[in-house]
Amino acid sequence: MTTITATVAAVEARVTVATIRTWCRRGVIAATKTAGRWIIEAASLAHRIAIGAMKATKKPAAKVVYSVETMTAIGGSRWQRGSMDRVYLGDYATVPGLELDHYNTGRIYSASLDGSGISNAEAGRLATAVDKVYFDATDGKVYIKWGWGNPRSLDRDQIAARIFGAVRAAIAAL
Repeated sequence: MTTITATVAAVEARVTVATIRTWCRRGVIAATKTAGRWIIEAASLAHRIAIGAMKATKKPAAKVVYSVETMTAIGGSRWQRGSMDRVYLGDYATVPGLELDHYNTGRIYSASLDGSGISNAEAGRLATAVDKVYFDATDGKVYIKWGWGNPRSLDRDQIAARIFGAVRAAIAAL
């Protein structure tokens, strides 16, 4: 049995490392987590890539439409007050690609970004870089309310690109 890392799997499947980790957690591909890293069976990944290739030939790419309905379908919570109408996307208020393990006290035990280990301090800065992500129904745009964390490994533009990409991918998968 040949095994590969999440980063190598992402390159082979032409998807993000975050997608590979999601597949691992959901059991889409055969994988085990060892020392905080996913180890993936190459044959299982090849099978998943083949399934994706068959699906890609059957239907055209999904059009991404930002609306209250699509935002709630991907897990958002609608909030209305006065003239404001928003959908808060709590699941997307973390930096995609950041994986944290915590002690029972809540403190960070270990962390990785895109499969590479990072310091707990940097993980804390990344984890607090984004306060909220929401869709404003009045203008049809997704906004990020920045937190107090100031990470060194990614700037705000890179974090925003990851978050907006994750939202687009989730809507396209509907």
